[in-house]
Amino acid sequence: MLRLMAGATAFAFVCNLGFAATPADNGDFHVLQPLAPAPQKMSSGAYDGNFYVPSTTRTVQWGYLPNNRAKPVLTVPSGSTVTFDTISHEGILEDQGRDPVAYFASKGVAEDKVLDDAIAITGSDMAHDFAGDGPHIVTGPVAVEGAEPGDVLKVEVVKLEPRVPYGVISNRHGKGALPGEYPRTEAQPNPDTAHPERYGNVSLFTPIEQDGDHWYGMLDGGNGRRIRFELHPFMGIMGVAPDTAEKVNSVPPMRVGGNADINDVGVGSTVYYPVAVPGAMFYTGDSHFAQGDGEVALTALEGSLRATLKLTLLKSGKDALPGGRIDKLLGETDDYWITVGLDPDLDMAMKDAVRESIRFLHAEYGIDESVALAYLSAATDFEVSQVVDKTKGIHALIRKSDFADFDAVDQPAVQAE
Repeated sequence: MLRLMAGATAFAFVCNLGFAATPADNGDFHVLQPLAPAPQKMSSGAYDGNFYVPSTTRTVQWGYLPNNRAKPVLTVPSGSTVTFDTISHEGILEDQGRDPVAYFASKGVAEDKVLDDAIAITGSDMAHDFAGDGPHIVTGPVAVEGAEPGDVLKVEVVKLEPRVPYGVISNRHGKGALPGEYPRTEAQPNPDTAHPERYGNVSLFTPIEQDGDHWYGMLDGGNGRRIRFELHPFMGIMGVAPDTAEKVNSVPPMRVGGNADINDVGVGSTVYYPVAVPGAMFYTGDSHFAQGDGEVALTALEGSLRATLKLTLLKSGKDALPGGRIDKLLGETDDYWITVGLDPDLDMAMKDAVRESIRFLHAEYGIDESVALAYLSAATDFEVSQVVDKTKGIHALIRKSDFADFDAVDQPAVQAE
């Protein structure tokens, strides 16, 4: 269920897809415009006590992740709660005109329901190469006091709020699970922001609506029918900076996080990241309203979210870690441990996920590795996170309840190395 800020009500929105999204109370959606022009600690209002990071030309990278030369936009103590305003790349990219006011106006969206920060970034001179750069607006990095290589950053997803009442799903030439087959539209010569239609890409504008405690996206099913599916928001990109001075494209995920696109790490989940550089340098972006396993078109239902996250430092050699050590990102929910495999080859990503799952079970519960493999084969789902981000992802959902007999006090204490 999507957790909403007080005062956010259901949205009635008539789009150009041939149907109306009309929830029962016909209230106005409260667009979440920026809270402040610069990173700061909030001293009043709904986010009193939280640190806040807006998305501005000074706090984002377009298409790239922070590296070991990145300077923090904010430094916070361990245990801090940080609220990030993130901007979806969908609706602002070059094949959509790099003009969110014009693009969303063509879908029936009034200018006051377009995000001010999206308008400011696309209207700036910030460079972005549609062909070579990643598409994502990446917000951060935020440094955590005392973080050093070898430590672990624990990130708890506290709240995810839709900033606007719509998103976009895109399929682009040469990308997705079926490149060369879809999209079936043809590209034309010399595409640019003045002629975005020449790219020949397909983007489907998708309004969202609230029904009771649940939120739904809607697609035009033809003949006045709509396809209505429940939203399960999560941040596609979260992570810490890798130890490299090279530019880090935002598309492929890696062991320290990035564009992992794991749809199970929504509100209430925790993700652990191995710290590779001083300060950890946490960042986030690529906010999703909903995504199926695989993300086969190329994008999921992308939409801008306000993400409230708690950042806690686990010190090497001092704090106990799940699985004994964290060499690559590890997810956790109330019900599951989420181990991850990554590789450009999907078969190799699967092997990586199985190996990591065996290692985790052996270290966390002390079971024999052959028993761990047998258990995984009998009782664990390995899901395709995504197949569209150059480095493909597989994640395992290891059910915690299956290990109810394994009391922590009966296990050897394992600490961070």
